[in-house]
Amino acid sequence: MNMKRLPATAFAIALAALSSLPLSGFAQGPAAANSSSVVSDYKLGVSDRIRVLVFNEPTLSGEFSVNSNGAIAFPLIGDVKAEGRTTTEISKEIVARLSEGYLRAPQVSIDMLTFRPFFILGEVNKPGEYAYINGLTVLQAVAKAEGFTYRANKSMVFIKKEGDAGEHEYKITTDTPVSPGDTIRIKERYF
Repeated sequence: MNMKRLPATAFAIALAALSSLPLSGFAQGPAAANSSSVVSDYKLGVSDRIRVLVFNEPTLSGEFSVNSNGAIAFPLIGDVKAEGRTTTEISKEIVARLSEGYLRAPQVSIDMLTFRPFFILGEVNKPGEYAYINGLTVLQAVAKAEGFTYRANKSMVFIKKEGDAGEHEYKITTDTPVSPGDTIRIKERYF
């Protein structure tokens, strides 16, 4: 038996075994289950960043931020309204406008790069503005803010959704969701 071949053979067998495993089983828990629904029906807002890919047109493809007017400045066709719309809606408009004399049968896809930030204040150690990650929960947001203070009410949270007039009170659970642009307030406990 050649001892130098044994490790390479064992590696090849292990690699073959791993490649046959389904990758879908390696989701990231409950947050992964929520992530696709957040992105698919997510309506863009100011400061969101997207990647637009136009098939076979590298000069039209690129990364775009939603500006303060709620639009992205797209080559050839100008401003495209993005605020309050999904990536699918934006993609359809870009296809329609590029078809009007610029390209024949354009194919466009859009990916989310970064979401607008969320804000956390009140009884956390580092209140402030933080980058949003897909599937974020209140407990994860508190962890980003370096945890609760000793005075924090750890059972209830107030969340103001972007566009709402006021806050709503929620019970803190392991899966209390946070959306991009939300303002989270952790109250002081009364005892």
